[in-house]
Formats: sequence, C-alpha cells, structure tokens
Amino acid sequence: MERTFLMIKPDGVQRGLIGEIVSRFEKKGLQLSAAKFMVLSHEIAERHYEEHKGKVFYEPLLDFITSGPVFAMVWQGDNVIALTRALIGKTDAIDAHPGTIRSDFAVHTNFNLIHGSDSAANAEKEIDIYFTPAELVQYEHTIQRWI
Repeated sequence: MERTFLMIKPDGVQRGLIGEIVSRFEKKGLQLSAAKFMVLSHEIAERHYEEHKGKVFYEPLLDFITSGPVFAMVWQGDNVIALTRALIGKTDAIDAHPGTIRSDFAVHTNFNLIHGSDSAANAEKEIDIYFTPAELVQYEHTIQRWI
C-alpha cells in the first residue's frame, strides 16, 4: 500500500474548506493515517520547498505557506499518489479538470488550496518533515476490501 503527503494550505484553511477537501479523499476510499493542524515555521517551509530555492517565487512561497495555519495529512491506499493528484487537479485552476478540488474552488495559481506529493520519493521526504513514525497510525480500514 502506497502513502502520500497532502497539505491544505493557508488559503484552503482560511476559506473553511478542510472538511470539503478531506471528504473527497474519504469518499474515494483512501485511508487517513495522520493529520496535524499547524502553523509552519520558516525552517519547515524551507525544508519542504528546498528544490525551489533560488527561484523567483521561492521567498513569496515561503511567506505564503507560513502566513497562517495548514492542515498536514498522510493518506494511504492503492495508487494513492496518482489518485490524490487527480482529485486535486492541475496547479493552475484554469487548466484543472472540472470536478477537481482546484477547478471547483481555486481561482489563482498562487492560491491553489492544497499540496500533494508528486512521487513516492517526495512523499516519504515530506512525510518525514511533518510526522514522526509514532504519529503515523496503522489500523484496519475495513472498507478496503470493497474498493
């Protein structure tokens, strides 16, 4: 079973979309294994976005992601990375397919509501930034056999 990291960004939190967004992953049949409501420190934000260091949008990105609370999560399931990215939609809301989170709720690329890991390697890296192994809850997801 695959794991991924998702984070509802400050704009999604401020707009009151946590429940709506989480419910989409639950309805898909994915299993939540960790969640944390937090304000990111500058240090955590730098670790998360280190691959963008030196780019023109890096500092504004750090300012944005640390500007308010986020909802960090770990989800698991078969093909969870591809499935969550499909549910999230493309980065630019204009290019996102109808029915995706970003198409339904985002207007601007800079305020696109949610981050989702784009690979298994990045998922593990991001999970390690936000969660300790003890915070990842393992339990029987009884509906899994029906999905």
